[in-house]
Amino acid sequence: MRRRNVIVIMSDEHDPRVMGCSGHAFIQTPNLDALAARGVRFPNAYTPSPICVPARAAFATGLRVHQIRHWDNAMPYTGTQRGWGHVLQAHQVRVESIGKLHYRQEEDQAGFDHEHIPMHVVGGHGMVWASIRDPYITQPPGGKRMLGERIGPGESPYTSYDRSVTQRTLDWLDDAAQRRDEPFVLYVGLVAPHFPLVAPQAFYDLYPPERMPAVKLHPSTGYRRHPWVQAYAEFMPNEEQFRSPEERLQAFSAYHGLVSFLDHNVGRILQRLQALGLQDDTTVVYTSDHGDNLGARGVWGKSTLYQESVAVPMIMAGPGVVPGVCDTPVDLLDLFPTLLAGAGVDPTPHLSGRPGRSLYDLAAAPADPQRVVFSEYHAAGSNTAAFMLRKGRWKYHHYVRFAPELFDLEADPEELHDLAGDPAHQAVLQAMEAELRALCDPEAVDALAKQDQADLIERLGGVARAATMGAGGATPAPATT
Repeated sequence: MRRRNVIVIMSDEHDPRVMGCSGHAFIQTPNLDALAARGVRFPNAYTPSPICVPARAAFATGLRVHQIRHWDNAMPYTGTQRGWGHVLQAHQVRVESIGKLHYRQEEDQAGFDHEHIPMHVVGGHGMVWASIRDPYITQPPGGKRMLGERIGPGESPYTSYDRSVTQRTLDWLDDAAQRRDEPFVLYVGLVAPHFPLVAPQAFYDLYPPERMPAVKLHPSTGYRRHPWVQAYAEFMPNEEQFRSPEERLQAFSAYHGLVSFLDHNVGRILQRLQALGLQDDTTVVYTSDHGDNLGARGVWGKSTLYQESVAVPMIMAGPGVVPGVCDTPVDLLDLFPTLLAGAGVDPTPHLSGRPGRSLYDLAAAPADPQRVVFSEYHAAGSNTAAFMLRKGRWKYHHYVRFAPELFDLEADPEELHDLAGDPAHQAVLQAMEAELRALCDPEAVDALAKQDQADLIERLGGVARAATMGAGGATPAPATT
């Protein structure tokens, strides 16, 4: 297999429908749109878990969360379980990272020759307070709003960090262009559009607050949340913490502004790649770790199984990639074989127990809408596990100790109508549950996660101490000088 370069750019909390190439009504993402135009977009892409640390550990290893047991934001990837980076290193491929990883610590052998200005979990332990479950603690430590103390236009440590990550990437590519005999795989981690919801003025101004559309299924209209989701919304009452209706609208403007800011930074990287003459030998993958509810159902942030939270963008462009749209469902686990194949390493010997398939292969084959994709959640604000299964037109949500949900994404892409209680859909419901149970035992996985979390809390000194450990919201940005 011919060795080539690969760049994987991972943002944080980007709902894939908030891109021009996805058909969004007003978002401005010209650089991501251009990448999609010369590559393949996968509109049915998902995260293995709708929260940062488990999603990123699964991405690193190519294994499902319940296989690796990185359940929540206090169980970061340490490099102990072999990841795609380790395989590349074994094949003498240069592999480095720039930006947010959200692993444990820079000293771990996590599969990179060098980590440039990495963002890792707080203190090497992360959000231990969120490992307290069943019952979970009623309020995160610190008393701060998850979305940020300030919302609106301006600069934050995260926007400054993203600028530094982008500039470091440009410098890195300048160096790589002088070393063309060394193929590389470069991971770039940007944090936008993750909260705090503060967007640089020029990008915020693209989206006047008064023009922001109303959200769907808001509880003020009489909509009743699923009980599992209601518990999460009470745990993270972001909707109730806005200081005014005007600030709530500013939150929408800021999120969209951050998406355009992200697009601007991606554009700078892609333009430098082209200017250096590296584009024709480099596969570029753009994705995110999970999405954002962005006020739908009165919920903000991630952590639910709805499309806004559990779907991710997935775009791949580069040599040998025929432009188009691939409707086959995919997820972040598919990047394990993709990154190896893109670097000229045969992934087949390294896929034992890994469900991922190369995006190159999936894009070249006829669409397979019946391919099953899976996600799971065992983290903050949940007393019991939640599992998502997508197969064909059907999307199934299984909540331990709660009633399930079932959606027909072909007829109802916005998930407005739960069909789980409809007698006409009981056969589908049972078939989807059987598909889930073929992958895992939900109740056993739930019990295992809680036992691992209880053991972690005991090792760290008990519930009283654990309740104070970790950031209450966004992980602080590291120093970049």
